[in-house]
Amino acid sequence: YYLLWIDGAAAATAAVLLFGLSPWLSHWYGLPAELLQLIVLVSLGYAAYSLNLARLSRRPAWALLLLVSANALWALLCLYWALQYGATASLLGVLHLLVEALFVGTLALLEWRWRASLHVA
Repeated sequence: YYLLWIDGAAAATAAVLLFGLSPWLSHWYGLPAELLQLIVLVSLGYAAYSLNLARLSRRPAWALLLLVSANALWALLCLYWALQYGATASLLGVLHLLVEALFVGTLALLEWRWRASLHVA
């Protein structure tokens, strides 16, 4: 149950911090500003979705599957971007993408593993 709140709160926090710091982070990370803006927008949408699921007392199985799939896809995209920009981004930028991939990939794994207890519909 708390996993969904943690998931949503982490996405919202990351989006707000990245939005506020993106002008500086783009330079420090050596990543395109557009990529950071995309990460902010996706994180905000993801936070809204996962926090909405967290507040529901009954969660449909398809909604949890969508959440797990979104986390897994985002983890793969972050890995892809880390590889794509690895030669031009700073170590800090690549680490940000790798840590995000690890974090959301772990969330996908945990949400999948505990899907029966998260699904109450």
